[in-house]
Amino acid sequence: MPDLIPDATTDATADPTPDATPDLSTAEPQPVHLGDAVRLRQPLRYLKTADPMPMLRPPDLVDPNEVGRVVEIRALDLRAVRFRRGTFLVKTSDLEPATPDG
Repeated sequence: MPDLIPDATTDATADPTPDATPDLSTAEPQPVHLGDAVRLRQPLRYLKTADPMPMLRPPDLVDPNEVGRVVEIRALDLRAVRFRRGTFLVKTSDLEPATPDG
């Protein structure tokens, strides 16, 4: 039968929860406004065009660290971002601020 009495060697005053360190992937995204220079936080599985009839495009149309410009604010936390090879709809959580020159 397991011993249900706490062992005297354990520290009863120790906090049972580990120190909470903020995770950058779950951190609140910074607000992205019209005209802001942005880049993708990580490569996306696909890109959705910002056309009136959107299409799914391969993710290699946007190079890593390529800087784009927010040209439109859409519903559901989406932004239309103009990159070198087209304008795509991207969630705000997938964007990070960038300097305009790269």
